[in-house]
Amino acid sequence: MSEQGHGRGSGGATVWLTGLPSAGKTTIARALATRLAHEGHRVEVLDGDEIRTFLSAGLGFDRADRDTNVRRIGFVAELLASHGVLAVVPVIAPYADSREAVRKRHEAAGTAYLEIHVATPVEVCSQRDVKGLYAQQAAGRLSGLTGVDDPYEEPAAPDLRLATEGRSVTESADAVHALLTERGVLA
Repeated sequence: MSEQGHGRGSGGATVWLTGLPSAGKTTIARALATRLAHEGHRVEVLDGDEIRTFLSAGLGFDRADRDTNVRRIGFVAELLASHGVLAVVPVIAPYADSREAVRKRHEAAGTAYLEIHVATPVEVCSQRDVKGLYAQQAAGRLSGLTGVDDPYEEPAAPDLRLATEGRSVTESADAVHALLTERGVLA
């Protein structure tokens, strides 16, 4: 292990934002990352769509491929966090066992890990429909949409359950920032 440190005190942590498509994960992650960078923290956003394009190209959306994708992202996040970076990860990660495997990897390495459930109701997500996925699913052109015709297993005990309905992006990012401060991740 390097002298740069692992876990608490190193300034690094993984902040995983899980939730349905169009829940607001990426928008909140980017707002949080901007604030953290302005405060002088080393921060990277590991966006699920970008990861799928590069690191997980060729993976599909069946359970095994989704699990592989989440574990790959978890590996990269832990690697960054163990070197003092705040890795902000807005990724659906629909299955509890995949998220738990990522948490355990962080715990084994002594790296801070916080799970944020962006708890936006599916009705609100389908109205936002940022990528048009809900419309495609409703028209029969898409199947396997998380939370509609494919499972989304809500976290039983996230570090923060963030209800976004009626809350601004800034207020949501502030709530995550407050948790990071409370947990001693931010100095």
